[in-house]
Amino acid sequence: MSVRNQIAIVGAAESSRIGRLPDISQVQLHCDAALRALDDAGLTPADVDGLASAEEVPWTIAAALGIKPVWVDGTDTGGCAYMHHLRHAVAAIAAGHAKTILITHGESGRSGVGTTGLDMKYTDNHRQFELPYGATMPPTMFTLPVRRYMHETGLTAEDLAWVHVRQREWAARNPRAKLRDPVTVDEVLSAPMIADPITKLMCCLVTDAGGALVVTSAERAKDLRQKPVYYMGGGEAVTMNNISQMPDFTRAEVFGIASGKAFAEAGITTADVDHLMIYDAFSHLPIYGLEALGFVGRGEAGAFIREGHTAAGGSLPLNTNGGGLCYTHPGRYGMFALQESVRQLRGTAPAQVDDVEISVAQGVGGMFFAASTAVLTNVA
Repeated sequence: MSVRNQIAIVGAAESSRIGRLPDISQVQLHCDAALRALDDAGLTPADVDGLASAEEVPWTIAAALGIKPVWVDGTDTGGCAYMHHLRHAVAAIAAGHAKTILITHGESGRSGVGTTGLDMKYTDNHRQFELPYGATMPPTMFTLPVRRYMHETGLTAEDLAWVHVRQREWAARNPRAKLRDPVTVDEVLSAPMIADPITKLMCCLVTDAGGALVVTSAERAKDLRQKPVYYMGGGEAVTMNNISQMPDFTRAEVFGIASGKAFAEAGITTADVDHLMIYDAFSHLPIYGLEALGFVGRGEAGAFIREGHTAAGGSLPLNTNGGGLCYTHPGRYGMFALQESVRQLRGTAPAQVDDVEISVAQGVGGMFFAASTAVLTNVA
């Protein structure tokens, strides 16, 4: 059964503050964003009968907000969990399991207030076969495939640096972005080396932040405060749970699976996409993503970004809030990709792109372990 354009995002908001917030806990970040998103929609917690969350389990958020949902989703696939939650919420509303679903995110990634902290020891396989060789934490795990991709495609370190430069250009237009000052390719390349060839400026920020979405039927959305953003289609996938077990270090297999499903469900091709958000934990992710989603051919993504196609005035505006590299990244970024897609489709983004009718938000979980894609539109 098709759910294309039958369900809408009617509320969207981030936490009132982002950055370094030692005075606010992780649960408070969830609740701050949730209340702001509900207010954005013109609703209250009493209107919510469905809840989805990650980092914190749903019953913790429900208790904190004083709601008693009859549908819950605690799916935790890392940074793309919110795209999963959105897809599941769409199906639940279409099936009549809930009427108004709240999706919350909050992470005290920098300050660590009210969180148990980050555990990257994942699985027994990781502990046995990767950790002893120094592959621990994202900078030394997620970056493992890059050298192979460079070897096979001719991608250069300068191409990786251009990803940050282009996103800094977008961030300069976003008052809430952490990194807004202009930067050069040489400055990105000369930043401290983290894991060859990835320098510090090719790594995402570490911040505190929260975000939330309110989802309901397209019919009900007509009576609410905001211009609806409709869900056209989505896809999700999980593959392996160890970076060393990627079938091919040079291809984001989960991106291709999830986006292929999403594009088919939405009935679109890449030519229909006006705006794109690709989770950018490190500067190689947009490069892998552009290729896996089919926007460029093999090995063409570096030049595509360098030549300005993803920049302001380009053919495919990409990561227009500045992304995880320059805007914010509390540890899991997928919610903020969705937030920017919503803003662009509403016409309210700080770095607004002209004539956006279809936006795609691509999320990743773990180190290419999971992925989820959402295709959104403002056209009923």
